[in-house]
Amino acid sequence: KELHLPVAVPEVSSSPRHEFPADWSIKTRLLFMSSQPFTWAEHLKAQEEAQGFAQHCRAIETNLPQSIQEPKLSTELRCAFQQSLVYWLHPSLPWLQLFPRIGADRKIAGKACPWSQDEALQQVLMSDWSVSITSLYNLLKAKLCPYFYVCTYQFTVLFRAAGLAGSDVITAEISPTTRGLREAMKNEGIEFSLPLVEESRTRKQNNSEVNLEAEVSNSLEVGNSMELGEEPAPSDDDDDDDESFSWLEEMGVQDKVKKPDVLSIKLRKEKHEVQVDHKPESLVLVRGTNTFTLLNFLINCKSLVAVAGPQAGLPPTLLSPVAFRGGTMQMLKARSINAKARVHLAYEDIFSLEIVGPVLPHSLHSLTMLLKSAQKGAFSAVLYTHEPTAVFNTNLNNANPALNKETIHKDLPTCGLHPKTLDQLSQCPTLGKSSIRFLEMKDYAYTWKS
Repeated sequence: KELHLPVAVPEVSSSPRHEFPADWSIKTRLLFMSSQPFTWAEHLKAQEEAQGFAQHCRAIETNLPQSIQEPKLSTELRCAFQQSLVYWLHPSLPWLQLFPRIGADRKIAGKACPWSQDEALQQVLMSDWSVSITSLYNLLKAKLCPYFYVCTYQFTVLFRAAGLAGSDVITAEISPTTRGLREAMKNEGIEFSLPLVEESRTRKQNNSEVNLEAEVSNSLEVGNSMELGEEPAPSDDDDDDDESFSWLEEMGVQDKVKKPDVLSIKLRKEKHEVQVDHKPESLVLVRGTNTFTLLNFLINCKSLVAVAGPQAGLPPTLLSPVAFRGGTMQMLKARSINAKARVHLAYEDIFSLEIVGPVLPHSLHSLTMLLKSAQKGAFSAVLYTHEPTAVFNTNLNNANPALNKETIHKDLPTCGLHPKTLDQLSQCPTLGKSSIRFLEMKDYAYTWKS
């Protein structure tokens, strides 16, 4: 069978490193390719499957040698592979695909949803869901869960434990957001920031300081346009309109200038606020104790659940690397393919391993550690990202210099992650609004393209 690889594999841009950066986006599919077969990933014995589950539940750390001579005969490798495919989900409705939720209406349409018209059943589902998300937050606070995702039909929330992504406090990121959601959060007293909007403002400010001459000419243009009776552009200082225009009275030209009314200023401000809606720039960051207020807000927020359409009445999907109340153990689907691929006018044997499902950040790292040993330090991977989650790779500029490796390992030893995975996920994100699309290992060193 001929393997149809992506037509254009991105050009690798990073320099070789022993570790690739943490990728906080959720992957929908991974396609690993190697010149070495993946037969070790096929037909696991019942004992190996059971051992893999037990290792996951007990968070047993597996350390493989740098190179395994006979991967197919390595029980340790096969058990660790099973362990790396586990994730936890709520709610669990086997006939429905519960991830992704954004843009999933077509996939859910036509499936049996008995709760859509039954309010009592919806309340039972939401009550059960509230217990599960509270359990996850408590595990996160106790540093027994490293992170979890809340996937609604409109936005995704990523909760991270203190010590991860360079932060010394619990953080929650929400994307994409709307002005309505942000206003509702403000009304509940949740303090938050818009890191990408603030970063953009800072950049503009720095640019304007560099281009002083341009700024002077702009101010002259504004002055001229005001003399012609045009409306001045609104600024953040328009809160006190009377004071803003008092200088015109002193000059005696107040009648020549059309003063914008409070309503038009408000409308312009609102237009500016909604410009980022539904975009990556609408990313909201909540820190520290405000994440608990956010938890209560999510539990009580009516707009969290669709009121119409195929997803009506269906609670958001919770995804976690560790067990929690009401969580169901799930497995990523794995299959190996042996194929021929055209390389330089000839066909060569190429082996691939496909992983499908919501691939969480820790799973991606665990799988690469296994492949490093099993494929003798040489493989490549094409990564398919759930795009709305790529923005979670934004550096939040909240790094604590005192947050060193010893502190993290003292505080997060029982969160269920392998120490090397914990090291990777504790680093400050560096990918920005993008995610890793292509990953390659040669001679035990990584290069990647985002």
